[in-house]
Amino acid sequence: MAANNRRMSGKKGAQVGSGGQRRRGLEGKGPTPPAEMRKGHKKNRVANAKAKQAVRRPTVRGRGGKGTSELVVGRNPVLEALREGVPASTLYVQQFIDNDERVREALQVAAERGGINLMEAPRPELDRMTNGLNHQGLVLQVPPYEYAHPEDLASAAYDDGVDPLIVALDGVTDPRNLGAVVRSVSAFGGHGVVVPERRAAGMTAGAWKTSAGAAARTPVARATNLTRALEAYKKAGITVVGLAADGESEVGELPALDGPVVIVVGSEGKGLSRLVGETCDHRVRIPMPGGAESLNAGVAAGIVLYEAARRRS
Repeated sequence: MAANNRRMSGKKGAQVGSGGQRRRGLEGKGPTPPAEMRKGHKKNRVANAKAKQAVRRPTVRGRGGKGTSELVVGRNPVLEALREGVPASTLYVQQFIDNDERVREALQVAAERGGINLMEAPRPELDRMTNGLNHQGLVLQVPPYEYAHPEDLASAAYDDGVDPLIVALDGVTDPRNLGAVVRSVSAFGGHGVVVPERRAAGMTAGAWKTSAGAAARTPVARATNLTRALEAYKKAGITVVGLAADGESEVGELPALDGPVVIVVGSEGKGLSRLVGETCDHRVRIPMPGGAESLNAGVAAGIVLYEAARRRS
């Protein structure tokens, strides 16, 4: 009778050969996700409502131009952008996402940085936002970059009581080159970078990452017409120096680097455009005894900026 009572009690004991399920159940599952990501939490419901409204609004994936925002998609790109401090407004996370290490770190970094909205959205909405790109459940929205005016760069230098040292890029279309130039300008005490509004790289997430944080300290100005912007600099007493393979003299022979100067760097393939080249007060070359035909914009600008900084010190 006692045996029958045990069988009818309905109590379950430890099963033989359970495969360690009970032991695995006691193992940690990582840090607690933010309130916005916990189902049933009030903040989660509010975030979901905001996400539905946000993803219905059209989002432009541009090159950092005025009035446009950029989307960084994919787990590795999003995590790298967050690590490098790329400005971001919203991190979209797919509902029921496989919460791997990259997702957890992205959420943690976004929460630690502050000012980044965490929103959960269904996969179809993320597919629509990214035009079907392989977002892997993570989408980071980068707000439009606020460009300075070319005159602001010179004014800031004069306000500090020093001669302006500015780099202008002519036809440079690779954002990584722009980021490298911004980094060099910051390293050698320059006052900013000028880029044309059209057919040129803008301050995208890629440029931010390459600048290694220098973009937060060094302004980038956008000129509607680069030639007119250079002419305005000349009228203000600033010497315009263009880098060209057929320059009349070498960089080290140019005394103008001691004073107010704008260094104009062209694209690696075409160099300076005709109108920009004709606007320059001087055209100089970088000696390359190794026989290389050209240097990319980031390297060329760094060499000239070093020479200018050396003289000014």
